Amino acid sequence: METLNDKLQDKQLELEYPCNWCYKVIANEKKTLQNAVKDIVSEREHKLTDSNSSKTGKYVSMNLDLIVHNEDDRKFIYDALKQHQDIKMVL
Repeated sequence: METLNDKLQDKQLELEYPCNWCYKVIANEKKTLQNAVKDIVSEREHKLTDSNSSKTGKYVSMNLDLIVHNEDDRKFIYDALKQHQDIKMVL
């Protein structure tokens, strides 16, 4: 029996660009995370808002909202965030 995941596995995300996109970004400290995001998006208009902290306070997550212009732009930002030394995870 085919599951929903099986059906979605080969599907490309269909978006109309430009569009607003939200990345959830996780790091050890809020200030470090804010600086890392600034390193990547620089002067580009964006909104960075608090999301959650882990129960132990070891990690903090924030939502990064910005306009992405095309698929390459969306993936480039995702990869840049993921590869930044101060960012632990990007969703």
